Amino acid sequence: MKTQKLENLCQCYLADQLLPQVVTKVDADLSEKVRQGGCLHCSGKLHSARYRRKPRGRPKQDRERKEEIWRNSFCCDQDGCRKRHTPPSVRFLGRKVYWGFIVVLVAAMHHGVKPARLKILRETLGVDSRTVERWREWWLQAFAQSAFWKAARAQFSPPLDPEALPQALCEAFRVDRRDRLLKLLQFLSPITTGSIPLEGSM
Repeated sequence: MKTQKLENLCQCYLADQLLPQVVTKVDADLSEKVRQGGCLHCSGKLHSARYRRKPRGRPKQDRERKEEIWRNSFCCDQDGCRKRHTPPSVRFLGRKVYWGFIVVLVAAMHHGVKPARLKILRETLGVDSRTVERWREWWLQAFAQSAFWKAARAQFSPPLDPEALPQALCEAFRVDRRDRLLKLLQFLSPITTGSIPLEGSM
């Protein structure tokens, strides 16, 4: 998948008015599943303990509305436990401050970001070259060596080249369709939390 196509997809998804609604609904479903399951450490019930996030890369019209964005999370109601349970997410990629799909698509521009293209990214997303490089390093090192990827990579045939991440994932999931991008984000969602057991599937 060429860099220009990935950039076009990124711009397309930023302009997609339905994508925020879709990923918010998926996150709500993931959260409800965790809540209904109760505390993983005792028999306690889970109560909302959501917290604010200020993701970068939001479309201009969203920034102007100053809409508050919340990360769903829960805490056990039992004294002596109170363990936090943060559900997986398709909106956020762990603690990274940009929307998850931006971290995936921009980092997948494996041939590098040319000056003209970088200017566009900076103007629309606020992404600079150092940020892109940090994302690339995270994919090639932290992600490639993670317990999640070591287990989940067996699902792909032929095997994906770890040196081509995350571009190889974009190609495997054919992210030029919204539903396929969502599938990729769902696949990655286990790495977005440290309080729920890891599992990954296509």
